[in-house]
Amino acid sequence: MTKPDDIVAVKELRKYYPIQRGIFAIDRHSVVRAVDNVSFSIQKGETFTLVGESGSGKTTTAKIILRLIEPTSGTVFFEGNDISRFTKKDMRSLRQRMQIVFQNPYLSLNPRNKIGDIIAEPLYIHKLARGEEARNKTMRLLEAVGLSPAEQFFNRYPHQLSGGQRQRVMIARALSLSPNFIVADEPVSALDVSLRSQILNLLQDLKSEYHLTYLLITHDLSVVEYMGDRTAVMYLGRIVEIGTTEDVLNSSLHPYTEMLIAAVPVPDPSEKQHRIAVGESLSPRDVPKGCRFSPRCPYVFARCKIEEPSLLEINPGHFAACFLREKK
Repeated sequence: MTKPDDIVAVKELRKYYPIQRGIFAIDRHSVVRAVDNVSFSIQKGETFTLVGESGSGKTTTAKIILRLIEPTSGTVFFEGNDISRFTKKDMRSLRQRMQIVFQNPYLSLNPRNKIGDIIAEPLYIHKLARGEEARNKTMRLLEAVGLSPAEQFFNRYPHQLSGGQRQRVMIARALSLSPNFIVADEPVSALDVSLRSQILNLLQDLKSEYHLTYLLITHDLSVVEYMGDRTAVMYLGRIVEIGTTEDVLNSSLHPYTEMLIAAVPVPDPSEKQHRIAVGESLSPRDVPKGCRFSPRCPYVFARCKIEEPSLLEINPGHFAACFLREKK
């Protein structure tokens, strides 16, 4: 059962893809474990960050939560309801309460449509506003995301906007249906460094103004530190650590989290930087037996190569899947 404060709860989520061996042949005995037994919850009003290297399963998890793809097994609860039981009509209503800001602002906007039409389109699809009413709401959304004066942007096309402005359009489109839960999938990774802080500040302001809950996907720990209330660390389809952002970043329990933190560049060239020697990231097609991080872990021992550790609560509210942290 979910807790009253949970807006999203994920229970034992799995998504496996059969491996294609040729044009027509599929090996049903070999699979890519994109998401493998993932469980967590997101509380109303918080920013929950999901961090990890490319290929760790972050975006796949988010798409399952939004039911853009179906899981192999497991359950997703939204506001206490199992959305796998929802009909198409139910999902249409649910779409108004959950939205996504995609990663690439250059590929996520129809180049043939004007900005005003892009933002107003969800209003027409869900029959929430038409004509002058839709136009007025679109203008207010443009102002809300910092595209001001709105009249200058309403009739422009995406190619006439900068990357930061396009990302603001995507945020405005996500807000058009007045959702209470938004997935932000790498919302600043395609932007210049000078624009990232502007978009992150905008997301923070909108969260307060519109009473939003965020699932923020990123590989950038500086974004995690700035935005996250709680953080989950994913590796090869599994969550290996989860807790408050402060605990995860300042008192990390898993070697993989330590590796991510050690990889962050230090701006002072005179300061000695702690490095952890690890190998190349593995493919989710080749998940090793035992702990899936064991081939790269500097602390590996015999048990790690045989058993897969469970996600256990090591400190209050702070969980890790590592034999080194198990209480004797």
